[in-house]
Amino acid sequence: MVTTSPAAAGTDPEVRREIIETVRRFVERDVAPVAAELEREDRFPAEIVDGMRGLGLFGVTIPEAYGGLGLDLLTYIGIIEELAAGWMSLTGIVNTHTMAATLVMHHGTDEQKQRWLPSMATGERRGALSLSEPDAGSDTRNIACRAQRDGDEYVLNGTKAWVTNGERAGIVALAARTDEGITAFVVEKQPGPVFEGISVSKQVGKLGYKGVETVEMAYADHRIPAANLVGDPGRGLAQILGVLEIGRINIAARAVGVARAALDASLAYAQQRTTFGKPIGEHQAIQLKLADMATRVEAARLLTRNAAERKAAGLRCDVEAGMAKLFASETALEVATEAMRIHGGVGYTTEFPVERYYRDAPLMVIGEGTNEIQRLVIARGLLARARGE
Repeated sequence: MVTTSPAAAGTDPEVRREIIETVRRFVERDVAPVAAELEREDRFPAEIVDGMRGLGLFGVTIPEAYGGLGLDLLTYIGIIEELAAGWMSLTGIVNTHTMAATLVMHHGTDEQKQRWLPSMATGERRGALSLSEPDAGSDTRNIACRAQRDGDEYVLNGTKAWVTNGERAGIVALAARTDEGITAFVVEKQPGPVFEGISVSKQVGKLGYKGVETVEMAYADHRIPAANLVGDPGRGLAQILGVLEIGRINIAARAVGVARAALDASLAYAQQRTTFGKPIGEHQAIQLKLADMATRVEAARLLTRNAAERKAAGLRCDVEAGMAKLFASETALEVATEAMRIHGGVGYTTEFPVERYYRDAPLMVIGEGTNEIQRLVIARGLLARARGE
């Protein structure tokens, strides 16, 4: 298990480096040799997840008082980059869990934190975040899932879409409409397709992002204790949108990881493959591609780091998180495409991992708010700051 002292809390650069190096070795040893097979079979990586639990990765940002590691966001994004470079699907298992835990950490009562965070920190109970619906993605005003107060309970009805970890999660942070407006709740369930008025109504097939389930979840008269309402009634959307800033920083970090993996694969192949009597890396056309790829990867990493630093400092970072997510995800898509071109015909086969990077990269362009939405977030944020708001 990764360990740190309360004083260090992941903020010391040497401590951070050691932790990230530990995760890198884990990826090299336990992920890289089996990622292609798990990808082909679209199989949940149960043994790898157990290893992640052993390292404490489900409690990375949860305070030590609740059994977590209490590490900072810079350490977290470093861990995410390493996992994504090995197999991007692993980062989704951690990301949605971390967002659910963050909602509780920032807006839960002391009793709620004591009740949920310790088991989340160990990964005994994994989390999911559930905001989107079939008719409410970027337009959150269309949220129709309804929670009706009935004494000491709420009765929940509706369907949620694009729920990562939905089937295996024990804690689902969910947005539903109440009389006061959109409100955040924690739904407690046992892992599985059906649980007391909750059912996985659809398994979503995907281009990439294999091995981790993405599902629709249907709620039919599911009763939630009123004590599971998180934060203030009617303020759930603002609370969850704040949590999504961490999700966007995570998306940026995983995009950096995928782009880095594609770059590394290209650098290795450029030295192995020969044409016209010399390695293709000695051809100027390939060198130009490699230079542009490496520059974009490093710029994406710095933007991601800047967003994480601002978020960790408690500063407004809607613009910075949007910029990091926008640039890093577009970088992953471009670098993965260039990597395939450098590999030529073999890049289109499943014998090399480049085709996986090419399939995984589009998720980051779409996930946690499409890049079109990110541009609007960035522009509106810039204008608000210019007005002094």
